[in-house]
Amino acid sequence: MPASARTGRLDAREFDPDRGWRLHPQVAVRPEPFGALLYHFGTRKLSFLKNRTILTVVESLADHLDARSACRAAGIHDHEQAPYLHALGVLARSNMLVPGETQ
Repeated sequence: MPASARTGRLDAREFDPDRGWRLHPQVAVRPEPFGALLYHFGTRKLSFLKNRTILTVVESLADHLDARSACRAAGIHDHEQAPYLHALGVLARSNMLVPGETQ
């Protein structure tokens, strides 16, 4: 059982698409024709975004109450969101994304 299930608290690295997220303040985004490169200056990790749609989602996360809303705003219908939510989860686990401010 994950610690969050025992304590009732969400670990920052556990991705919940129904909450707000944002880029870590130490992450720089470099758009590319294929998508983008993300570089975390704190961890020195590099991540690749494979298309411009996920780039749009990542760049707009802080403007939405939750990740699902950011996907919808980028034109991703609910039934198409699974691969995008998976990618966001990978980014959260690698500390590229952090939970957004409590609204």
